[in-house]
Amino acid sequence: MRIQVLTIFPELFERFLVTSLVGRAIESGRLQVSVRDLRDWAPDRHRTVDDVPYGGGGGMVMTAPPWLRAVRELAAGGAPRRILLSPQGGRLDDRKVRALAECPELLLLCGRYEGIDDRVRRIVVDEEISIGDYVLSGGELPAMVLIEAVSREIPGVVQQPDSVARDSFRSGLLDYPHFTRPPEVEGLRVPAVLTSGDHAAIERWRRRAALAATLAKRPDLLETAALEPADRRELDRLRAGGVAGSDGKQDN
Repeated sequence: MRIQVLTIFPELFERFLVTSLVGRAIESGRLQVSVRDLRDWAPDRHRTVDDVPYGGGGGMVMTAPPWLRAVRELAAGGAPRRILLSPQGGRLDDRKVRALAECPELLLLCGRYEGIDDRVRRIVVDEEISIGDYVLSGGELPAMVLIEAVSREIPGVVQQPDSVARDSFRSGLLDYPHFTRPPEVEGLRVPAVLTSGDHAAIERWRRRAALAATLAKRPDLLETAALEPADRRELDRLRAGGVAGSDGKQDN
């Protein structure tokens, strides 16, 4: 998979692209990421990419010509999905991440200041994507979030594919709680079933724990989750008991 990023702060990506999962994905050749400085397409020797807004108001607006030239040049010879990172976009969720992972190439536009001249969106952008209902100073951090989320979907990047299949939201539920050594921390013990060696019982516990966590933290997800009749019975029991143990403190 190939991802290109357009930004006026390419240096923000330097450590990100050589670190952890994304760095390994790039090193293995499964992921290609290139970060380009929008100022390379600026029309003047001062490399200007912003101007005062029509109609007045505070702040500066990024001008359209550099973006149009850059996107068209970087998209030449291919057909990347052109994405503007914007708080006005559709929410990035697990379903969207999986859909983007099916694209052979992405081109990510990272705006700054008060935003980008809206004609850029209308002329060369395929879609806007937001990582949440809040405003950041630019699209660079959202781009990193998107890159890391998508990279997990590339076969071979995560060395334990089962961990991706069990991620939160994958089945419509949050993930179950996780534990490791030591067996007791400040009076809280690991649920006994997890050390029992009974794999069928462990799987049942994990499913119940995922249901409990979702009911306690994100009950809205249950409206669209793929639930079996046994899941619905368990949810009824949890509701009747006040979602006891949804923080992973179940006994068995």
